[in-house]
Amino acid sequence: MHQPYKFKVKNILSAILTLILICSVTRNLSAFHTPKPNFYSPLTNLADTIPPVKIDSAAKIKFEGSDTIPPNNTTDSAKLQVVDSFSLKLSKDTLSAPVHYFAEDSVVTLIRSKKIKMYGKTKTEYTDITLTAPTVEINQATSVLTAVRSVDSTGATADYANFKQSENEFNSDTIRYNFKTQKGLTKNTISEQGEFFVHMEDAKKVDAATTFARRGFFTTCNLDHPHFGFRAGKLKLVNQKLAVTGPVHPEFEDVPVPIYLPFGFFPLSKGRRGGFIAPSFETNDYWGIGLTGGGYYFAINDYWDARVTGDIYSYGGWSLNVNPTYRKRYRYSGSFNLGYRFTKNNFKGDADYSAQHNYSIVWSHATDPRSRPGTTFNASVNASSTRYNQNIPNNTQQNLLGNMGSSITYTKTWIDKPFNLTVSGNHQQNNQTNTVTIGLPDIAFSVGNVYPFQKEDYSGPRKWYHQLSIAYQGNFRNAVTFNDTVNSKEVYGKSFFAHLLDTLQWGAQHNIPITVALPSILNGAVQVAPSVSYSQVWLNKRTQYRWNDVLDTLETDVTKGFFIDQQASFGLSFNTSLFGTFNFKKGKVKAMRHVIRPTLSVNYRPDLSKQYYSTVQIDTNGNTNRFSQFVGNVYGGYGEGRFGGMNFGIDNNLEMKVRRKKPKDGDTTTTASEEDPKVRLIDGLSITSAYNFFADSMKLSPFNLSFRTTLFEKINITAGGLLDPYEVNAIGQRINKLYWKSSDFKIGRLANANVSMSTSFQSKPKDPEKEKKKQEYQRQQINDPLLAAEQQRLLEYMRQNPAEFVDFNIPWSININYSLTYTNQFNTQTAKFDNIFTNNASFTGSFNLTPKWNFSVNGYYNISNTKLETFSMAISRDLHCWQMAINVTPLGPFRFFNFTISPKSSLLQDLKVNRTRTFQN
Repeated sequence: MHQPYKFKVKNILSAILTLILICSVTRNLSAFHTPKPNFYSPLTNLADTIPPVKIDSAAKIKFEGSDTIPPNNTTDSAKLQVVDSFSLKLSKDTLSAPVHYFAEDSVVTLIRSKKIKMYGKTKTEYTDITLTAPTVEINQATSVLTAVRSVDSTGATADYANFKQSENEFNSDTIRYNFKTQKGLTKNTISEQGEFFVHMEDAKKVDAATTFARRGFFTTCNLDHPHFGFRAGKLKLVNQKLAVTGPVHPEFEDVPVPIYLPFGFFPLSKGRRGGFIAPSFETNDYWGIGLTGGGYYFAINDYWDARVTGDIYSYGGWSLNVNPTYRKRYRYSGSFNLGYRFTKNNFKGDADYSAQHNYSIVWSHATDPRSRPGTTFNASVNASSTRYNQNIPNNTQQNLLGNMGSSITYTKTWIDKPFNLTVSGNHQQNNQTNTVTIGLPDIAFSVGNVYPFQKEDYSGPRKWYHQLSIAYQGNFRNAVTFNDTVNSKEVYGKSFFAHLLDTLQWGAQHNIPITVALPSILNGAVQVAPSVSYSQVWLNKRTQYRWNDVLDTLETDVTKGFFIDQQASFGLSFNTSLFGTFNFKKGKVKAMRHVIRPTLSVNYRPDLSKQYYSTVQIDTNGNTNRFSQFVGNVYGGYGEGRFGGMNFGIDNNLEMKVRRKKPKDGDTTTTASEEDPKVRLIDGLSITSAYNFFADSMKLSPFNLSFRTTLFEKINITAGGLLDPYEVNAIGQRINKLYWKSSDFKIGRLANANVSMSTSFQSKPKDPEKEKKKQEYQRQQINDPLLAAEQQRLLEYMRQNPAEFVDFNIPWSININYSLTYTNQFNTQTAKFDNIFTNNASFTGSFNLTPKWNFSVNGYYNISNTKLETFSMAISRDLHCWQMAINVTPLGPFRFFNFTISPKSSLLQDLKVNRTRTFQN
């Protein structure tokens, strides 16, 4: 049963005492008064200091517009008009825009002094201004912001005050900025202007772009205490445009250099600007004292620029190079290099006096395939006088360059049709024999596989004749050959142009292959493919040989005209693969896998060229030889004799699987799920030959041998050779006598062979991420055709100045290349075969002596002559914002040394100390 609550005396007394206690504690408090003058309050709780807006309740009302509802006391034509008497009174210290701020530690507001203080990592934003600093104070009364740096326990700067407005950004110890006037004062300011860093002890910012300062310092060193720079007492800085100073002088490691200029002008604008290129001083024993590399850079427009440089020597030699470059993004890019060199060795009257005029034309062009799908135009031209490269000082690679080639190619591929057109111009020259061959134009047109018996709307299983395809390849060539060191008028009695017309050759070739893919046999193990082909060549001259009994010499008679040679062939090929695996229960080797790929084809080729071959006496002993009448044409004639036989070959691949090491207790680097590693022993070992059943003699063709492998995933080895199974007579002609029938140990005569090996080793990079970015950048340049020209120019400069491009991130690296060539050549004087070996090796190496010192070498050693043909070495020193390089080449056509100290920045590339001395062998 519910009991009513009973009042007790002790409960009443407790309530009275509690009320008395609350009144006594709160008797001095007021809800609208703050007795302490420095009461701190978070800025977010600050009361609005703007007085409340007074709204006139007696607003005048006027009707306007027919779509409004008028009051009852008006007519339909009345218009409603509202006159608002709202007014806003702004404070005198109000800014034109709001100020947004953030502090990681705290934000404190001083009410009476009208100041806001922020601590920690602060960020303040006002219009286009962003300020970050450790400590910031905003004075609302004066609209002045003060930012101060922070220091560590040693007194060094821990964090700067950073000011950013549009493209203007700088770090300072102290920043005082007025929001209203947009002017400010800074102490110990560092501003980055392009590649320049401007240090200012006291700076005054007068507007968004202009700053005046005293005790300024210009440098390209990015340290707080730079290694070098230019000191000025007063300066004016216009952001990202220019800086003008009073008297200025350079300083190195705080040591002033007593070279003063009355004023300084520093262009700071971004983009390309034209200007002079300072030359380098050089001394050459044969050419005299010279100034090299001087000239002018032209920034023509956004798509074109050009460098014009030249060399001049005291003996009278000079050279001129014009190097324009062009580029249009997503379309094309390229560059020219036109060079003319007048080389003058010593003076007239000297025994070794010589004077030569040489030229060089280099053109590189690439189009972006995305600009015009199906159409490309590329050019890679490297043509010059055959002696031009021999007269380039201090460039061993160019001096020894034996062959040069060029190509200009236009291709058109029809996307919806199987047609392809290629028009090209080609150039080949041999700097050893001084011969030059130019082919222009070369035209190639092809039609892809066409399936005449396959209907487009056919459905169901395909028949074998559906796979029959017909294609076409046609080529048309022109070529002229001349010797650029021979005076054609003196030798041939005609002008150079007339001599070119005499050497002009043209020719065409047509191929029509017909193939069909038959179903495989033996459960798919053997692939069968029949083929039929017909080809034809058009030639412009015929050469007939005859023996002159009176003069006892072999004479030739050349007839120009239009001649046709042709051939046809029929074949049936068989291809398969055989696999064999050998498992080992014990030992480190777990298994070995051998793959054999035999090929066999049966072919028949009728003799359609017999009438163009003749047997001619070649010496007074009555020896004869067979000659083709189409020797020396752009397309050689086809071989004589019919062929009916087999082409056969075999290719081998061998790899090994190694048992991986069992993980030890506590080893977390190896897991049980990892597979056993595979090691490739032989990537390829092949032998190919042919046997002609219709031949009267020597039915077996020479054996072609090839081998390739990679050892330890580091050493690449390739080898090849030609093994002739028949013997030769006294004058070196093959006879119908097999080697293995007269010798127990020889299966044939090794006519020629070659072996090449290459390897490279390098240490792990100090910074893996930096190396990864470098490789990614190189891959992008290789894959981007628009960067090919720029990459080629950079590589050429790197070859000439290896010490300036040292990668200190790789402590050491070694590259070795070795090649051996063997030729079994018949000597007509001794009537014997001579074994001719060409044996050489090239090497490059680089290693860091210290983290800042690097030593590198490269050379070429002729093992056959036991002679070091070329050798050069370089020492490099990383001076942070500067670099020092010493290059020495004691061997080669030009022996030289070079000493250079220069800034890394491209802005100060002319501020360098260079000493070059060249000695010519």
